Amino acid sequence: MTEEQRNETAISMSQPTHVGNPGGASPDDGSVHVAAKLSTLDRFLPVWIGAAMIAGLLLGRAIPGLDQALSAVEVDGVSLPIAIGLLVMMYPVLAKVRYDRLDTVTADKPMLVSSLVLNWVIGPLLMFTLAWIFLYDLPEYRTGLIIVGLARCIAMVIIWNDLACGDREAAAVLVALNSVFQVVMFGVLGWFYLSVLPGWLGLPEETLDVSPWQIAKSVVIFLGIPLLAGYLSRRIGEKRWGREAYEQSFLPRIGPWALYGLLFTIVILFALQGDQITNNPWDVARIALPLLVYFALMWGGGFALGKALGMTYERTTTLAFTAAGNNFELAIAVAIATFGVTSGQALAGVVGPLIEVPVLVGLVYVSLALRNKFPHQQQAATLPPKESPHA
Repeated sequence: MTEEQRNETAISMSQPTHVGNPGGASPDDGSVHVAAKLSTLDRFLPVWIGAAMIAGLLLGRAIPGLDQALSAVEVDGVSLPIAIGLLVMMYPVLAKVRYDRLDTVTADKPMLVSSLVLNWVIGPLLMFTLAWIFLYDLPEYRTGLIIVGLARCIAMVIIWNDLACGDREAAAVLVALNSVFQVVMFGVLGWFYLSVLPGWLGLPEETLDVSPWQIAKSVVIFLGIPLLAGYLSRRIGEKRWGREAYEQSFLPRIGPWALYGLLFTIVILFALQGDQITNNPWDVARIALPLLVYFALMWGGGFALGKALGMTYERTTTLAFTAAGNNFELAIAVAIATFGVTSGQALAGVVGPLIEVPVLVGLVYVSLALRNKFPHQQQAATLPPKESPHA
């Protein structure tokens, strides 16, 4: 979707006649209007993602040694092909962020507090609970799943939020906030959920050997670089061409590269782990079940909380997706570094994106279907102050 198409789509969804149906327009009218605005690339996104997943699995199986060759192309333990895909994916979206509006997000204390609670209290605890319920007899997979729950998303969530017409500025702030907490809290929470809490409950204990530098490195590479590039593009582009020309000429040219980067990342990721996935179908199914429950509960909880707090659709969507997503690259890297590349913990990390990608794509469509149940930022800005929560 080009920048102009996305803006028109968001505006069409923000019209007061679509909220609460006061103007007599049916929700279906809005849905048809939105569908008509989608480009071919966006309209068939689930098809492209499914094809990328299948292509990655087939490549990993059809070309002997491809997974080892891709794994060997890394810098200081970071997979270079995956890093390139994620950077290409994130840059266009972060170049669209209007950084001069970030103060409106940082002033929204209910949203910031809600995001921190969902990501760093409820999320890890929920994954710990689900791991022990569904994988009580499989300690390696159970530990891997708990590690996935500790790695909060700082990359793909930006894509899901953008596709669902969420608040880009809010997404940038919440992702940055999660990044800071990830560096500080990942090791602490890993120790708590793998050693301390199981000990209190009389359950088997595990240890997690991860350095703060390993976490910080992930944050710098997968968020810091594209964030800096996006910020500089916005500042330099607006100064040179003006905001209107920057948003109407430059952004539409780079916009499609976000989805190209996403599809490339998916192909590489599944090519890397194709053997493990296809050789252990029953194990994958066992790991997938708690992940499905986790994504549904975290996303649904974020949406319900946003509704309860009176947030706009855009910020509710951002809150829900930042709560549901996970940093699969970090989870896989930690599992491999601590337990080995062929370990069950690493396989659990690999299954994470296998389930997360199609589920969150589906939730993008669910979000868009629910948009008429919420006020929108454009509409909220026109309401009297007492009726304009989080405008």
